[in-house]
Amino acid sequence: MTVRTALQQGQHLLHEAGVSAPQLTAEVLLIHAISLEHPCDRAWLYAHATDELRELWWIHYGRYLHERMQGKPTQYITGVQEFYGRDFRVTPDVLIPRPETEHVVEAALANANAARTSRVLDIGTGSGAIAVTLALETQAHVFATDLSRSALRVAAENARALHADLSLVNCDLGAAFGDSAFDIVASNPPYIPAHERETLQREVRDFEPPLALFAGDDGLDLYRRLIPEARRLLKPGGWLIMELGHDSLDAVREILVGWDATQIVKDLAGIPRIIVAQKPDANAGRSQIASYK
Repeated sequence: MTVRTALQQGQHLLHEAGVSAPQLTAEVLLIHAISLEHPCDRAWLYAHATDELRELWWIHYGRYLHERMQGKPTQYITGVQEFYGRDFRVTPDVLIPRPETEHVVEAALANANAARTSRVLDIGTGSGAIAVTLALETQAHVFATDLSRSALRVAAENARALHADLSLVNCDLGAAFGDSAFDIVASNPPYIPAHERETLQREVRDFEPPLALFAGDDGLDLYRRLIPEARRLLKPGGWLIMELGHDSLDAVREILVGWDATQIVKDLAGIPRIIVAQKPDANAGRSQIASYK
């Protein structure tokens, strides 16, 4: 069995199983199998296409193919997902960071840099992707919370691996903190309505943590709790930055009544993805939300 033949067979099996991007997936899984004992990347695969595949590599590769064909996300097999140009460790205890969530980081950075922000809170941090990135990209003291201790362990691993200085706290939303403690509160909350569970891809439905996905019958339960909590936690004039669920913009706007300077950020598909709102500051009047566009 050569490297080329293994790739071809893996691609065929994944295609027959209905896995998207079967060629790329086969490459990633074979690289992961070989890398367990030998440095390997895509260039190495094709430079050594006629090399014989070692038995141990084939055993691992076969197991990874089987897991992927059963629906397990590639990121949970390799344990890695890229976010904002960095590799983050991911496990089934945390949501796999999506490219769309990078808009949360970009909006937070724009406002942090404009206001010389000193304290930031990421609520529901999961893998720590948002919090770690903000800690590395700003001079702010970054805090991150999660209700799941298992998720916080993953976030702590990522913080150590990427040399990010942040404080991780196990609590519900921001319950561990006092009033007016932060300049920015950021969050990618769960926002999928429970009744949509069966419509999700099996990779999401069967493998990602329900706590990070579902938020009641209409998908708004966390917004209803998070928005007033953020108002308590933010200093006057501070910013709340949240990822939006599909078709949730109008409902979230209603919950944000009384906040200042709301800004909507669309993703590359033109879908409203991020909402930024400012806590009123009676002494300063309305402020301008920074734009990163």
